[in-house]
Amino acid sequence: MNEIVGGIRRLMEKRGGPLKLMEVCGTHTVAIFRHGVRDIIPPEVKLISGPGCPVCVTSLTDVDAAIALARMPGVVLATFGDMMRVPGGKGSLNDARATGADVRVFYSPADALKLAKEHPEREVVFFATGFETTSPLFAATVAEAERKGIGNFSLYTVHKLVPPALKALLDSGEVRVDGFILPGHVSAIIGRKPYEFIAEKYGKAGVITGFGAEDIIEGIFMLLVQTARKRAEIEIQYAKVVREEGNPRALSLLDEYFEPCDAYWRGIGTIPGSGLRLRERFADFDAMKKFRPEVESSPEPEACSCGEILKGVKTPVECPLFGAACTPESPVGACMVSTEGSCAAYYRYGAYRG
Repeated sequence: MNEIVGGIRRLMEKRGGPLKLMEVCGTHTVAIFRHGVRDIIPPEVKLISGPGCPVCVTSLTDVDAAIALARMPGVVLATFGDMMRVPGGKGSLNDARATGADVRVFYSPADALKLAKEHPEREVVFFATGFETTSPLFAATVAEAERKGIGNFSLYTVHKLVPPALKALLDSGEVRVDGFILPGHVSAIIGRKPYEFIAEKYGKAGVITGFGAEDIIEGIFMLLVQTARKRAEIEIQYAKVVREEGNPRALSLLDEYFEPCDAYWRGIGTIPGSGLRLRERFADFDAMKKFRPEVESSPEPEACSCGEILKGVKTPVECPLFGAACTPESPVGACMVSTEGSCAAYYRYGAYRG
């Protein structure tokens, strides 16, 4: 690794100016702090966080809709644990559970399907969040429910897709970066090609990296080499996990059960084609069509900079609430809730203390 770091330093000296990179994935944000990557590379290499935390980008209205479903008679609302404390416009799922709603944490949708099979008198709804990494799991679970005839299981799906979000950021003109550290887990599903527009249309470099210190630093070096040679390509550093074509089986499941749709990202807005919804022939497993909860839209919390942080326009320390009104114990914005949220990472690793 010392040799790679030396190469980064030499290239930065020749560059004679800062290099601004966005790590898209929340897991990368945490790994960069945990491994002390900023302490190893030259300070002229600026790393900013992007919208790669699925908990953070889930909108207030989506959380409110999940709460409304949870409060319906006979409904068990299943969710991943990191969604429990995410604030909606009318509280969190934790708050709903405290006031009598049946909200349960599961590590896998398959476990929730098992509950539905064992309790046919209850309706089990899974609040299906996440990016391309988790959505194939939900497709496979719907396939299993269909095969076994388990009709009291459904999804409230708010899945998001990473490439359309990056396109929206680049189109906005607000995000000025030289390249992208692209997500390893998502790319293990979708492969390299969905990112090609970043290089071909916008002239930005991209490298798909792993999550170890050497992976990230090698990815930074590869990005720096591209920019030094005035190239813009999408490369794979994480070749031991990510294949050019991605995971064909997972992609086939996604295509069979889901279709792209417009989706609202917390703090960013509606991004065309950036969400996934169940195809019409699987409408019986779509909780929103099955139960039709009434939900009003909720405004973002005042003074919360979560949107600007997710877009890489601000860092967490630039939010007036960070570390004061907004802490992991009492979060105002979703970026402070998830372990992958950039605000939570900055707070946990003391970045706000300089």
